[in-house]
Amino acid sequence: MLDRSRIREGSDGPQALRDSVAFGRRIEALGYHRFWVSEHHSVPGVAGSAPTVLAAAVAAATSTIRVGTGGVMLPNHQPLVVAEQFGVLESLFPGRIDMGLGRSVGFTDGIRKALGRDKQDAADFPGQLAELLGYFTGTQTAHPQVHAHPAEGLRVPVFVLATGQGARVAAEAGLPLVIAAVRGEDAMLRAIEEYRGGFRSSAWGERPYVVLSGTVAVAETTREARSLLLPEAWSTAYSRTHGEFPPLASVDRILATPMTERERTLFEEARRGQLYGTEDEVAAGLQKLLARSEADEFLVTTSTYDREALLDSYARLARLLGLTGPRTPSPAPASAPVTPMSRSTPMG
Repeated sequence: MLDRSRIREGSDGPQALRDSVAFGRRIEALGYHRFWVSEHHSVPGVAGSAPTVLAAAVAAATSTIRVGTGGVMLPNHQPLVVAEQFGVLESLFPGRIDMGLGRSVGFTDGIRKALGRDKQDAADFPGQLAELLGYFTGTQTAHPQVHAHPAEGLRVPVFVLATGQGARVAAEAGLPLVIAAVRGEDAMLRAIEEYRGGFRSSAWGERPYVVLSGTVAVAETTREARSLLLPEAWSTAYSRTHGEFPPLASVDRILATPMTERERTLFEEARRGQLYGTEDEVAAGLQKLLARSEADEFLVTTSTYDREALLDSYARLARLLGLTGPRTPSPAPASAPVTPMSRSTPMG
């Protein structure tokens, strides 16, 4: 699962970060395989701005679940620094760290300027990725005689968060792909097909490996599950009409809020393509989607105002997937290529 450290109305960013750490412990207890955190800058409704720092806190508070980033936006950073950070994480929590990487840069000119980046930096994502991986293998050539310690010689599983062009980058680098249906399910499936067709085996992966990403809400009734999606949908619609991603509001407040025609349209659009319902309904939906995509894992990205209702949703999802509690960590030898969990392992 991915936790974005969403801020709730009536709370604040520091509390959202503490909630993320506590949520990681509860998700581990349900038997999920990975707990990832995200990177956002200057977003009022999201507290997760330093994913490697937050990942360290989650990993320290848990013992078996894999902890990673979904993801570090590589164009925002120097590859050397990213390699060093993940080298430290892997050294402190061996066999439990995932390095999820994206190609986005700050979404406004002001944020990009503050980060010392511009839109063009995203275009060099393949070169940045190659340099980063080279620091782990000791083969990077962008900066001769520069080494990333303690990363060099370690093998941290790498995932590329992408659509379209990014999927091709993942294929050419021989890395697992994390992809969502942001442009529709058919477009996502075409990107997956192209990824598999263009995949080149590497020290980081011998075969294509696909992780679908999406929102899933499970509740006792379809209506209750649908209501879990309203806070994030409204926050998305508000951001597209006001230019600011706000804290999550309660369902009652959202339903009592007058909406313009534009806001109502965006609100409805934000809920399209999401999977929700009772356990039987969600099981059927997941079965269909995974059969069409032949994905290896599913990354659940659900956020909502009510954290207890969210935890209940994850608990119901864990039951229908047959998850049975905390897993035993199984770190890969440092000298072996990283191989993500097999398709026979329950997704999570």
